[in-house]
Amino acid sequence: MPQNFDVIIIGGGGAGLTAALYASRAKLSTALFEKLVPGGQIALTDIVENYPGFPDGVTGGEIATRMEQQAKKYGTQIIYEGVEQIQSANKSFEVKTAKNAYQAKAIIIASGAFYRQLGVPGEKELIGKGVSYCAVCDGAFFKNQELVVVGGGDSAMQEGLFLTRFASKITVVHRRDQLRASPILQERAKNHEKINFIWNSVVSGVEGKDKMTAVKIKNVKTQEEKPFKANGLFVFIGQDPATSYLKGFVDLDEKGYVETKENLETSVPGVFACGEVRAGAVKQLVSACGEGCEAALAAQHYIENT
Repeated sequence: MPQNFDVIIIGGGGAGLTAALYASRAKLSTALFEKLVPGGQIALTDIVENYPGFPDGVTGGEIATRMEQQAKKYGTQIIYEGVEQIQSANKSFEVKTAKNAYQAKAIIIASGAFYRQLGVPGEKELIGKGVSYCAVCDGAFFKNQELVVVGGGDSAMQEGLFLTRFASKITVVHRRDQLRASPILQERAKNHEKINFIWNSVVSGVEGKDKMTAVKIKNVKTQEEKPFKANGLFVFIGQDPATSYLKGFVDLDEKGYVETKENLETSVPGVFACGEVRAGAVKQLVSACGEGCEAALAAQHYIENT
């Protein structure tokens, strides 16, 4: 028999954990589903400098741990299973994982997004052998080695700066001739003695057998392609929403993000979405937490009035 809850939250990042806190404090039986560890991407972030209340910054891991503890304190049950399908069932919803089925009166989708890959030859084969998408996870493996970072946004600059703690040299490859990152991060990266830039270029391949030895760099203007020796490749070129399990259930935009109304309700009454999985989200921790609060209050209102 399916286990029953008032609210099921899918995803344990900042949005999901905040939603869990508010739902649990409203005395709603609440389950949060997370495939890996609570905290989502924030748990893998080194220093968070723009979260209110921490003028000297705080580690992402500390924020994630405190949010998890707070949600659990008020009764949230965290279930470490990946959700494979949601469907309507007798004025409620059934959430299916590979192992079990669960029922809830309302659903909050907070499954976030995952890092985008380059899709070039050799990339998949060398993941974990030099290719990475998480500086905090893997940076320490590259002490005194030369690395390539791909990307020009805030994430690329933040992670690149973090990698300077370990690497002897970092080369940032960007397809344009200027960065998209915030001015303060651009300034820090450009002024760092370990960071160099290759402009108007992309990584077109990754070389190596048991471990990465080089990347191929292609100039997008001249089409010239040549090998570039490096021990590691860190890719930060954006994200894709974790919504494959939602296709055919709620409306998604052309990029696969969940479309929502003003109260964060999806096209299905009783199903809400918040955080980076939602179309139009600004992809900041503080806004994700705010949306988690709003989604939980909207779910509470839905349950009490249906």
